[in-house]
Amino acid sequence: MASVRQIQVTFDCTEPERVARFWCEVLGYVVPPPPEGFATWDEFDRTLPPEHQGAAFACADPTGVGPRLFFQRVPEGKVVKNRLHLDVRVGTGLVGDERVAVLEAECARLVALGAVRVRLLRADGVNESCLVMQDVEGNEFCLD
Repeated sequence: MASVRQIQVTFDCTEPERVARFWCEVLGYVVPPPPEGFATWDEFDRTLPPEHQGAAFACADPTGVGPRLFFQRVPEGKVVKNRLHLDVRVGTGLVGDERVAVLEAECARLVALGAVRVRLLRADGVNESCLVMQDVEGNEFCLD
């Protein structure tokens, strides 16, 4: 059996383009070019049936290393904690107050983009400190 080489992470959401553009800013990802023959994604979107317009959006790691993120519109809203979340690794190798300072600085940047700070989980002797946050639609993620 062949091994898996790439994955895509899919988010259910209400506003796919808004959430995708938020994650582009968080991760330094980019919106891929529109399909051949279209100058923009808006132009392509207008060719779809009305019920499919604005229903999906994607972003990708410009280096090709990280997974593609795909955002799809769903009719129901988020009602419980995510079963899966992203850890955004901004404090790798740092400990104590230095780590917390880096997490807080990134938190401030992301709050300005529309994220919500939930709580700081302090180091406990086993795990280092991390910051629990929510994206623009309330999906949990951590600054780690």
